[in-house]
Amino acid sequence: MDSWNFLLNGLWIALQPKNLLLCFIGCFWGSIVGVLPGLGPLAGMALLLPLTFTLDPSGAIIMLSGIFYGAMYGGSTTSILMRIPGEAASVVTCIDGYEMARKGRAGAALSIAAIGSFVGGVASVFGLMLLAPRLANAMLAIGPAAEFTILLSALGISIFAASGPLLKTFAMIALGLVLAMIGLDPLTAAPRFTFGSLNLADGLSFAAMAIGLFGVSEILMSFGQSFVQRPKAPALHEMLPTRQELKEAAMPTIRGSFIGFLFGIVPGVGHIVSTFSSYAVEKALSRKPEEFGKGAVAGVAGPETANNATTGAAMIPLLVLGIPAIPVTAVLLSALTIHGVQPGPMLIAQHPQIFWGLIASMLIGNLMLVVLNLPLVGLFVSMLRLPFGYLAPTVLLICIIGVYSIKASGFDLLVMVAFGILGYGLRLLSFDIAPLLLAFVLGDRLEVNLRRALMISEGDYSIFLKGPAAQLAAATATVVMLAILFLKWRQGRKRV
Repeated sequence: MDSWNFLLNGLWIALQPKNLLLCFIGCFWGSIVGVLPGLGPLAGMALLLPLTFTLDPSGAIIMLSGIFYGAMYGGSTTSILMRIPGEAASVVTCIDGYEMARKGRAGAALSIAAIGSFVGGVASVFGLMLLAPRLANAMLAIGPAAEFTILLSALGISIFAASGPLLKTFAMIALGLVLAMIGLDPLTAAPRFTFGSLNLADGLSFAAMAIGLFGVSEILMSFGQSFVQRPKAPALHEMLPTRQELKEAAMPTIRGSFIGFLFGIVPGVGHIVSTFSSYAVEKALSRKPEEFGKGAVAGVAGPETANNATTGAAMIPLLVLGIPAIPVTAVLLSALTIHGVQPGPMLIAQHPQIFWGLIASMLIGNLMLVVLNLPLVGLFVSMLRLPFGYLAPTVLLICIIGVYSIKASGFDLLVMVAFGILGYGLRLLSFDIAPLLLAFVLGDRLEVNLRRALMISEGDYSIFLKGPAAQLAAATATVVMLAILFLKWRQGRKRV
């Protein structure tokens, strides 16, 4: 009951005119940043971080967190309309969201994504409110061995989520892991596969890779077709989901909330793992798994819900333990530290106005985002009515601006073009490129956690089975792999 009283006090803080305005600014800017390919919440928060220096701690954290979950909302827009992931977590939405748009259901896809994001965001806020203090000890038990096993399980999940044959999926994962090794060694800083180029010292840009593989390759695929099918212009009543589509989205939304929250509380895992996991679960539970990759409603609802549910859950390691679970929350940690507030087990007791004001503002902010995004669905869908001769250069210009705006690097533009050509070739050969990106994102953390665990154990591999957290992670990974093999075998028998 105390939690609800504290929440009411938090609402009083969040509803003050100044904090309401800051919440709106954060949500609005986050939505814009999410729509622009390559920027993402990290860049959006970093750009406005200096503005928070003159604000009080509550107002600063309210605005920056609004950018965080606002960008997660906005990232789905270009994924659905143009097959360009606005940020990393929207990669999965490209798969079925874009196919829905090609069938004239872009408005429905955008609405389902907005509704799912709202439900996931609100569910994670209530989870944060009720469970944050109780999860501190459990999260402290997660060490390098357990985290490595969890990330390895995520790669296993991507095998089932992929639409291509098993051998081709393994090839994409292997390529992604190799590409993740380019740059400086994360532990020794020794250059690897840089070929003497300073441009490769930081590794390949994920934004350049993702935009090239999805956005540029889609343009090339369209040019290669004698007739380019553009999405048909929908009537007004077609802008919103039908009753059947809402019914198909209901259970994936509920499951996505749970999956997103579960992965969000694990330090180091993050959004892209939760969205791939949600997609794999929906494909496994679907009565028509063959529809995934061709415009399945569950393939949009589940991942988008999980995406925003992870956002709220990622606040738990930050606020309760003082650990930034993902790079984005490191910016929030910096903002709090600048204001003399130290996140950790004593935050709730020492600064209740910040903790409960943030939780209340997230409830208000998620409602603001629905009000901001749903009325714009018709405007977004109208973009698809442009002739392809105008739309293709526009998409390419957005890709170039998105990639160049991150580091002002001409080399990243070359990376984008190279991976656009590579993605075009892979798609012609029927390779699924989503597992490549997941492996690339996880590759660095997989390697670091593997090597740290072996350093702790002095080369003893049994460390991956010692301790409750490692044993639970290993058992989960085993169950996941056995389930994947069984489901693949069952689908194979159905096709036969």
